[in-house]
Amino acid sequence: MQALAAAGVTVVGENRAQDLAAKHARYGDTFRWHFIGHLQSRKAPLVSSICELCHSLDSESAARRLTIPALLEVNLSLEPTKSGVAPDELDTFLELFPDVRGLMTMPPATGDPEASRPWFRRLRSLAEAHGLLELSMGTSQDYRIAAEEGATYVRIGSVLWQG
Repeated sequence: MQALAAAGVTVVGENRAQDLAAKHARYGDTFRWHFIGHLQSRKAPLVSSICELCHSLDSESAARRLTIPALLEVNLSLEPTKSGVAPDELDTFLELFPDVRGLMTMPPATGDPEASRPWFRRLRSLAEAHGLLELSMGTSQDYRIAAEEGATYVRIGSVLWQG
């Protein structure tokens, strides 16, 4: 984390609430904090107290306890092992919670970054149809494709530590 600060990184994401609390206790306002992992409703107050944005809102119970803006996680591939609302639930969820600023997705795992492109395009299309401006998509594997497809946030980690 110190290397990120020295390099001028100002926004960091964490995917586990307990790790978020520990890192925030150590680094405090060195960074602006985002939560990028699955948000359990019981962890929403902790995330709200530290972060400026949650990238992974996907349930009504968590939304009712979250007090910061969020991106709605959409399970475009409808994979049962992934979090997120189904695309056909998007309208209902957005009506209930007006503080959703954008969308997030995790495409199916693949060894080919280019395979993520159709999923990123679909998310961008859904965001545009609903007047949402922010897109959190792409990881260390496919962030370049995500950026080409309009990502406003990419979730990179391992690529930062490669030689």
